[in-house]
Amino acid sequence: MELPGMRTWILFYLISFVVLLWAAFLSAAGVMLWVSLLLVIVIVGINCVTVVNEIKKHALRQELQRSLTSGLERKPPGE
Repeated sequence: MELPGMRTWILFYLISFVVLLWAAFLSAAGVMLWVSLLLVIVIVGINCVTVVNEIKKHALRQELQRSLTSGLERKPPGE
């Protein structure tokens, strides 16, 4: 993974971790349990969607790379 992408992922997961800690604090305090549950569901959902999108993007990049390199294969002389 390139460096700028890595910085984005680190920031994304740090923000996710802070939100999950805040949700745990709210549920441990016994107030706003529905808010903490909603926060956990939203963060887990966003993480899952993001990971699935990154997997799809990686597969598209690999397919593009395969198609570009298959056009560069050398053909034997005489063909």
